[in-house]
Amino acid sequence: MLFQIILYALIVLGTVVLMEGFAWTMHKFVMHGQSGWGWHKSHHEETEGFFEKNDLYAVVFSLMAIALFFVGEALSPVILAVAWGITLYGLLYFVAHDGLVHQRWPFRYVPHRGYAKRLVQAHRLHHAVEGRDHCVSFGFLYAPPIDKLKAELRRSGVLDRERIDRSVTAQGSAHAPVRH
Repeated sequence: MLFQIILYALIVLGTVVLMEGFAWTMHKFVMHGQSGWGWHKSHHEETEGFFEKNDLYAVVFSLMAIALFFVGEALSPVILAVAWGITLYGLLYFVAHDGLVHQRWPFRYVPHRGYAKRLVQAHRLHHAVEGRDHCVSFGFLYAPPIDKLKAELRRSGVLDRERIDRSVTAQGSAHAPVRH
């Protein structure tokens, strides 16, 4: 019994880690690609209201997790553990990306140090580039070191040093709006 609990907990945690890789891949190649930019573009532009077309991705991924809950309940506790891992990742995504980075919750918290600050800065650098090409930092829970992201943006030639530095310190921009 204890072994099964530990096994399923490890499957849940492993799924969370794998989901970051899946999310990175989807973000870079689908959301910033030809097929997915139509929905994701709304996330890179100033929008009115609380919801944006990009939120449809959360609906699609939620439906996938719900389907796995049904299949897992009928067939296998391993599939059920995977469904819980996807759901936990979705919750962490909501807190980190929608809440912390884009301030889509009713209270404001801006981290001034540590990993949370790095996560916010990395995502601001992702939004510093106009359009879908030449962006950096496609993960939602893992943020590469800020110096590496700045160097990558400078090498690409799409942004000058001043704009890169402004993007890191801004409290929001037209491309990463803080919703009020």
